[in-house]
Amino acid sequence: CSFCTIPLARGKSRSGNVEETMVKAREIASSEVKEVVLTGVNIGDFGYGTKEGLIDLLIELDKLEQINRFRISSIEPDLLSNEIIEFVYKSKRFVPHFHIPLQSGSDKLLQSMRRRYDTELYKSRIEKIKDLMPKACIGVDVIVGYPGETEEEFNKTVHFLKSLPISYLHVFTYSERANTTAPRMGEIVPMEERRKRSKQLRILSLKLKQQFYQNNLGKTEKVLLENQEDGYHYGFTENYIKVKLPAQKVKKNEIVSVKLNEINNDFEVFSNLV
Repeated sequence: CSFCTIPLARGKSRSGNVEETMVKAREIASSEVKEVVLTGVNIGDFGYGTKEGLIDLLIELDKLEQINRFRISSIEPDLLSNEIIEFVYKSKRFVPHFHIPLQSGSDKLLQSMRRRYDTELYKSRIEKIKDLMPKACIGVDVIVGYPGETEEEFNKTVHFLKSLPISYLHVFTYSERANTTAPRMGEIVPMEERRKRSKQLRILSLKLKQQFYQNNLGKTEKVLLENQEDGYHYGFTENYIKVKLPAQKVKKNEIVSVKLNEINNDFEVFSNLV
């Protein structure tokens, strides 16, 4: 992308193959780990330059009965194929949680950023996920203040985000990076304006998260307990809702069923065992 220095620092995409990765996965499966997060610089490019792809790895990982949950981290929308979405929907272990970078809701800026998708493709991915998995959590990366981002282009991003059934945002304020082409791609946005737009989107993110949590109240979900503090257990549901429940006869690293009751000011959902 025009704003990114990762290719300069790390070179072209490369990865292990399915067999090599499964050796590591089986090693993890022999431990007490219950959840694994798949991550990488560009995870959708897994198998780049070979006959294998990310879907081949997902199929093999899904067979590992010792691991209760697999979570896919950030994946580009053009690499998040309908085949992968449908696989997660049918999977025994992959959870309904996606983090899909957008960066801008303006097709003009996406082209300037050299992103390999447009808003139409992005929206189709979100709709596909929600059609199959209505309770899915969807996080979105957005950059504000990219060169050439006029107020009109920024408002396109705001309106586009509001039109999508997404759950939260990761908001990044654009900053110049040496040896990138972005600073030459348009008029520079003043830093004060960048901060103003960033704040606006962070407020929107809080509203989206509040609504997503609210939509899940009253439901029963499975929670992996990650830690205990001040008389409470904390953990996350499969669809990435942070849960808080009174310490009872359960322990860390245990998966329990809870009813989601009430949201507190720290975006934790008070729950009880069921």
